[in-house]
Amino acid sequence: MSRAAVAALLVSAAATAALILILVSRGPAVEPDRLPPPLPPAPAPAFQIPTPRPLDEPIPAARWAPVLQSVPARLEPSTGSPVAALLESQTPEGTANIVLVRQRAVDDTGMLWIKVTIPGLPGETDGWVPRPALGTYHAVRTRLLIDLDRLSATLLRDGQAVFRSRIGVGTAVSPTPRGSYYVRSRLTKYANPFYGPLAFGTSVRSPSVTDWPDGGFVGLHGTNQPELLPGRVSHGCIRFRNGDILRLGRLMPIGTPISIQ
Repeated sequence: MSRAAVAALLVSAAATAALILILVSRGPAVEPDRLPPPLPPAPAPAFQIPTPRPLDEPIPAARWAPVLQSVPARLEPSTGSPVAALLESQTPEGTANIVLVRQRAVDDTGMLWIKVTIPGLPGETDGWVPRPALGTYHAVRTRLLIDLDRLSATLLRDGQAVFRSRIGVGTAVSPTPRGSYYVRSRLTKYANPFYGPLAFGTSVRSPSVTDWPDGGFVGLHGTNQPELLPGRVSHGCIRFRNGDILRLGRLMPIGTPISIQ
């Protein structure tokens, strides 16, 4: 066989091999009527994660902290500022003294100061104290409203009324002071039935003498004369029927702001 014939034979064989390779890679032909059925749609998931959103946490009515040591409260957040009042670590009733926390500031030296409400007269008086003088912050969601004209008390939690009662308040000679204050202490130690089974000390000091022990602060307490309520019968304190003060005690924590109008 000649060289030309051998070359032609090799070219023919190579072409045949290439054709076979193409046919194998394509696979067998499938007729249209024999195509596999389409896949069913994907089933709906049994559980779907909703779109995340922030938690609806109620805004506290107030924040308070205990006074850990006697400290001067100053008019401005600075050690050189005049003293507004001296804060003691205990109340006249012997309980831990607490103050409402308003805001914070840092002075030129880097010291952190806290603006707090100072118990006393008249209304709300604020001062600045160093942060180390105070303990842990606590939040309350309640607010007590005292209506001197209607002789009523209403406790709000997150803005909703959860308690109402009729009350006794101060007379024209020794009135209950109007203004914004807070509950400073909870007391059950008094054996005198005049104060009932439960009493709360407040941050307001009356301009006149009150029937509250250990000073002229205004208290919220029960009574052994429920027949006088409602009425203007006290020396400035706010009296509740014993059942009402016990119910209030289950709902109202210390640190609760008080609005007396």
